[in-house]
Amino acid sequence: QVQLVESGGGLVQAGGSLRLSCAASGRTFSAYHVAWFRQAPGKERTFVARISASESGSKTGLADSVKGRFTISRDSAKNTVYLQMNTLKPEDTAVYYCAARYWLRGGDDYNYWGQGTQVTVSS
Repeated sequence: QVQLVESGGGLVQAGGSLRLSCAASGRTFSAYHVAWFRQAPGKERTFVARISASESGSKTGLADSVKGRFTISRDSAKNTVYLQMNTLKPEDTAVYYCAARYWLRGGDDYNYWGQGTQVTVSS
């Protein structure tokens, strides 16, 4: 069992930056694939970024809409995954969720989720 807590959201002007954190407790987070998703009002939840478990080489992937602006990284010593968001746009406004699954778990879905953190980008 792992518990995820997101933080770092807030209100920022377009062009600004925020860094979201996903802190895990209960297990060694480096053994988990982790992803960020977001959900804007009235829209479905969509994938933003992912990072594989350290055991899998911490490979990263980004949605096309955020490539060149967002980066995902992990600090295994702090049991935390970060989403650095630069050059924010109003369309990045959403609740951002951290999700994880154990690296040896089969399938592509994530079975651990945080409570979400609100990001609002003003124009």
